[in-house]
Amino acid sequence: MASKSTPLLTAFAALGLAAATWSTWVHYQILNSPTYESFCDVNSTLNCTAAYTSRFGAVGGVPVALFGLLFFAGVLVLIALCSQSKAAAPHLPGYVFAASTIGLAVVLYLAYASYFILHVVCLLCAGTYAAVIGLFLISGAATNIPLTSLPMRILEDLNLLVRTPRALTATVVFVAAAAAAIVVFPEQRVTAAANPVEHEQAPAAPAAVSAAQIQQLEVWLAQQPRVTVMAPSDGAAVVILKFNDYQCPGCGQTYRDYKPVLAKWAKQAPGKVKFITKDYPLERQCNQFIGQDLHAGACEAAVAVRLAREKGKAEAMEEWLYSNQAAMVNPESVKKAAASIGGVTDFDARFAGTLELVKADVAQGSQLKIGGTPTFFLNGIQLPGLRGEFFDAAIAWELRRVSGGK
Repeated sequence: MASKSTPLLTAFAALGLAAATWSTWVHYQILNSPTYESFCDVNSTLNCTAAYTSRFGAVGGVPVALFGLLFFAGVLVLIALCSQSKAAAPHLPGYVFAASTIGLAVVLYLAYASYFILHVVCLLCAGTYAAVIGLFLISGAATNIPLTSLPMRILEDLNLLVRTPRALTATVVFVAAAAAAIVVFPEQRVTAAANPVEHEQAPAAPAAVSAAQIQQLEVWLAQQPRVTVMAPSDGAAVVILKFNDYQCPGCGQTYRDYKPVLAKWAKQAPGKVKFITKDYPLERQCNQFIGQDLHAGACEAAVAVRLAREKGKAEAMEEWLYSNQAAMVNPESVKKAAASIGGVTDFDARFAGTLELVKADVAQGSQLKIGGTPTFFLNGIQLPGLRGEFFDAAIAWELRRVSGGK
């Protein structure tokens, strides 16, 4: 049974390796290229970047995609080593089953986080999930030895491995390559997770970026067309507009990423940088320009922030919304939060009138032909989804340009 299952195990491990390698490459580009846009970022729901750059996309600064690559590569190495030994070959399904059981627990958690917390679907991630499930089912069906005996069998096979120079060399090379990949791969800086405790901490300063990355970004910025964006500058040299949906995971992520950047510029160049949030809820109740409702509580959330602003509690309201996006599928939860967090006691009475103001922002977004949220304009330049460090560099470049390089 073990020999019959080996081709299928190899096929699913190879499928997983291909998907994880592709995921790792995309993740690398996201971390290194300021203007990179992934092919699988179809919209705010089908969005790999939102998944990769979220707090679930890395462990200890190491992207989960890289761990997936190493997992599938390790399974293939295990298959190759066991296939070379008649004594170890019967144990292969049991080893893969034990490994894939752990892998299954991980991918189920990641799938839950993606679909139910972030509300995004990562197509490349789904490929790795399918591969892990395949390995789990096939190895489970092929295992014909008691799993309780695996520890003893592992010790026996490790002893055999040590006495086989080629197998030992292959294992050492794999372990060394895995360690090197983790060390060399760029660290992902994850912003504070969305919970009130972490938001109380002082915001981190933007991470450093290389001179080559800065140059790449500046060349790209200099080549971009500028559109006329109607917004009050109040004397600021740089005006940034964000078209926002409070239920959009990417909007929450950029809120947390950009908050320390904007705080930095407010301190270093008071009055020079103005940041304006415009509403563009992905819900047909207030946005006639979308084909289907993507976020059921987005219109209510936009109204809640506007009404909370009158009470001087807009920031607290925004913090709650971004931290509780999963709860916003029920608009009633937004209304309750508007009362308890934003001090809004007349939400229903003022909803219709305030919604017209939201629709005005939506109309402006439509005129600017935005394709989703978040969408940013920097003095008329439409920006891609920049990491906080690159957003900081873009502001610095624009300030220099406006001031004539001074």
